Amino acid sequence: MPDYSHTVPSAGRYLRFGVAIVVLVAALSYLAFTGIQESKSYYVTIKELQGMGDQAHGRRLRVAGSVVPGSIHRQGTGADFQLDEEGRKLQIAYRASEPPPDTFKDNAQALVEGSYGADGVFHAKQIQAKCASKYAPAANQTNQTAATGAQSKPGTPSQNSN
Repeated sequence: MPDYSHTVPSAGRYLRFGVAIVVLVAALSYLAFTGIQESKSYYVTIKELQGMGDQAHGRRLRVAGSVVPGSIHRQGTGADFQLDEEGRKLQIAYRASEPPPDTFKDNAQALVEGSYGADGVFHAKQIQAKCASKYAPAANQTNQTAATGAQSKPGTPSQNSN
């Protein structure tokens, strides 16, 4: 009769395999948890940020507002500027390897992500900007429609077809 005892796995082999699986799952869980914690950012208004006190320092935050006209001072790929939200202003220091986007101009709506320093300056690592005038209708088109009261009928081309 053939000897099959060497083909049956021992309990030690199962134990080593089980420990290896547990260590692997624990390592992946730790990496996933820390990755989520590092990428998490909270959106706050300028009023909320200024009212947070020491709780704001060291946290990853997002703040939005309008770029104050004349406040942009570019420095290489960075920029210092102010955001305004309902009359409250916040000084921003943007430092990154990439320059601000082309739409980053005076009066543009901007969303910055970074951290609020003890110096009262928001240190941004990322900027998203939208130029509000780019999406508004041209002034002469609005005035023409209002002055004449003209409305295009369904199925007819409008004056401002692009």
